[in-house]
Amino acid sequence: MSEIKTKQHDADVYEFIKGFSNNDQKIKDSHELIRIMEEITGSPPKMWGPTMIGFGSYHYKSKRSKQEGDWPLLGFSPRKAAISLYVFTGLKEHEYLLEDLGKFKRGKVCIYVKKLSDINMDALKELMSVTLLFMINEYGKSPD
Repeated sequence: MSEIKTKQHDADVYEFIKGFSNNDQKIKDSHELIRIMEEITGSPPKMWGPTMIGFGSYHYKSKRSKQEGDWPLLGFSPRKAAISLYVFTGLKEHEYLLEDLGKFKRGKVCIYVKKLSDINMDALKELMSVTLLFMINEYGKSPD
């Protein structure tokens, strides 16, 4: 079984944003996401792997393989092309949460946005809250 490479570590989140973000808007949006995700999760921002900022954590065990590990409850990465938001379960019953979100692209469980001004912030907060509740009910929450 391979070991998951994305793990929480103690690097400075704000130094990462300053050095990794490619423009002032992405830095501003990253600070706003930190404020919102910290408020919703009640957990401080932590670096996960080289480029992800996560909030809270849970321990999962895959039902299809022997993979298991820890993962943030919510998170994001201010990548060059778009901000990757790890705030969606990918479940069909949660697709209604995307209807009023605004301008985004979607992966299986990831939302990609160019800038937060393209997004309905109330819809994003609801999406995060529903996802957080689902993740805690499904997996529990690891102590911070």
